[in-house]
Amino acid sequence: MTKKQVMFTFPPELIKEPIIYNLGQQFKIVTNIRRADVNGDKGWVVLELEGEGEDIERGIAWVTNKGVRVDPVVGDIVEG
Repeated sequence: MTKKQVMFTFPPELIKEPIIYNLGQQFKIVTNIRRADVNGDKGWVVLELEGEGEDIERGIAWVTNKGVRVDPVVGDIVEG
C-alpha cells in the first residue's frame, strides 16, 4: 500500500460533484480528508490517499481530467 498527500482545488462548477467519493469507489483508494475549505464558489481539500500506487496515479489522472487542480503536499498538514 502507498500513501500520498495531495491538494485538490475545485473550480466553481465542480463544488457540488461527489468527486472524492467517486475517486474512492472507482479506483479502490481510501481517502482521508486532512483539511478543507469549501464555499459556494470555490474550494480546496487536502487529502491523504491510500491504495496501490497504480490505482492512486490513475485516480489522480481521472480527477485532473474532470477539471480539478491537483498539487502534491509535503509533510502532514494536521500534525505539522
